[in-house]
Formats: sequence, structure tokens, C-alpha cells
Amino acid sequence: MNRAAFISGVEGLSLLEHEKDFFSKSRPLGLILFARNIESEDQIKRLIGDVKNAVGAEEFWVLIDQEGGRVQRLRPPLFPNLPAARRYTELYKKDPTKAELAVFEIGKLMGKRLLDLGITMNCAPCLDAAQVDAHDIIGDRSFGLEVELIVKLGRLQAEGHLAAGSLPVMKHIPGHGRADADSHLSLPQIDASHEVLSSVDFEPFRQLNRLPVAMTAHVVYSAIDNALPVSTSASSIEDIIRGEIGFDGFLMCDDVSMEALDGTIGERTKAVLTAGCDGALHCNGKFDEMEQVAENSATLEGRSLERFEASFGMVSSAEDVDETLALEFLAEDWCACS
Repeated sequence: MNRAAFISGVEGLSLLEHEKDFFSKSRPLGLILFARNIESEDQIKRLIGDVKNAVGAEEFWVLIDQEGGRVQRLRPPLFPNLPAARRYTELYKKDPTKAELAVFEIGKLMGKRLLDLGITMNCAPCLDAAQVDAHDIIGDRSFGLEVELIVKLGRLQAEGHLAAGSLPVMKHIPGHGRADADSHLSLPQIDASHEVLSSVDFEPFRQLNRLPVAMTAHVVYSAIDNALPVSTSASSIEDIIRGEIGFDGFLMCDDVSMEALDGTIGERTKAVLTAGCDGALHCNGKFDEMEQVAENSATLEGRSLERFEASFGMVSSAEDVDETLALEFLAEDWCACS
């Protein structure tokens, strides 16, 4: 049966009747959860189960943003507080071995705890090289500015997820760390040279280009395409993400409801797919927008379908995950998890 090339949110804690009909007819490839969708363990599992039953597909993604620090949709008592990515870098400066072990073990815990709830994917790690003079929308969500540490720690966090049976989503390809604005509200423009972008911003993604899934940045790079943000720029996707970076996994755009993009929700959906994204992401759960996304989506086919199917073969069983070390790390002061 055909699948549609988009991921959708839902309005609230339970699947409404008109939403059930929507998922049954449109059959998207995934669901993304936010704090508005979270109340209890049983409620989360029931919501996910109802959506999956409506779609009627064995292969189905369930996503969440559970980076740590400012960005974690699940909070205690449902989920332990997690450190922002930058905390690992600060620990690495003092104790590299401990930092490497901590990011991997906590990555495993993250993957396992998400899977226990029925959530198959985490939109992390954040591989953006955050500049000190940039807008703080990225900030400590990033491992920092040093490419070597972003790669080392980002790889370990991703490998922790994979070891636990959960899919990581690296973001925001090819780099959001120089953005001068919050792309939720307006379109950032980055005027650095292609040479500088290639050696710093693009490099973490190039070194981790074998990870299965990536999310685009709604950012204009004037040296690449001075008119369109990456998510709707065919040249940015073909020449930079697929070409220079060499990423051949599943490429989803960042949320099409973010104000960095122009046009109606339907026009934005069509634009990201036409530009070369494999799937469109829509997060806010507003039903009229969900319908526009579905109407303007494409059938998941060809290389996009192959990439989607391949992602399921990249994870292993989570049965043997021991949380002891991760929980010990999370109890320590360096995490600054509050």
C-alpha cells in the first residue's frame, strides 16, 4: 500500500475521530510528538497505537525532540532530565574518557526509554557548529564550535541510540550554527564563504554522512543559493547535502509551519519535496494545515522509499541495555540537567 511523504503531528492527548480518518486516508510515514501530546506512559502508548492502527502499516516512524537541556518534550517523572549537548563538551575538556562514555551511555538510555514508550526516533544529535555571535536558537543545543569534538561526541550519541534500537536524526543539515535569527520566526541568512562553510559547518555532517536520517536547516546560504533556504533549494540539496557532504540517507525538512518559509502550508510542502527532500515534516497538529500537507504531499517511492525502508535495518535489539552507568552520570553535577 502507498505511503505519503510526510510526517504529521496531532492536536492533543488522544486521537480524535477526524484525525483517525485523516491518518487512515493519507497514510503518512510517521508521527511526531510534542509536550501537548504527553500526559502519562499509558496515554502515550495508546495515542501511538491508535495512530499506527489508523495508518495500518508495519513500518512507521514515531519521532520526538528529546535532545536534552532546553529541548526535551518528555520530563520527569516520565523521563529523566537530560544534559544539553554543550555539557558533554565541557566535561570533555576536563575528562575526555568520562565524557565519551557518558554521551554514549546516556544516548543508549535515551533510545531505550523512548522505545519503551513506542517512540522509534529522536531528533538528535544537533551537529550545528554554534558561533558565539549567532542567534541563541542553537546555543548549547550544539556540542560547540570545534569540528573534531562535534563529530566525536555527536557520533557517540548517535551510536548510543542505534545500539538501543532507536534511530537518531542528525540536524540541522548542512548547519544552522551561524544563523542570525530564529527560523521559527523569520528566515536567517548566512553570508560566510563557501570555503568557510565547507571546512566548519558542513564538516560534521560530512564525517557522519552514513547516519540514516537528517533534518534540513531553514537557512539561506548566500554563497550557495542567495534566494532560497536550504529546505526548498534544489541546488543546496543536490550540490551540498547529496554532493559535497555525501549524505544518501533519508532527508526530511524541518517543520514546514515555521515562518522561515514563504507561501501557504501546501505550497511549502510541495516546495520542499520538489527541491529534493524525501519527506516533509509538519508539527503543530492544526488540522487544516495537516490537510494541506497531505493534499500537496507525494507518494513515497523510488530512492526516498528505499531510504525509508533501509532505516529500519540500521537498529538492533534494545533488550540488553543496562541503564546503570547512564543514571549515575545523570545524577552528577556536570549535567546541569535542571
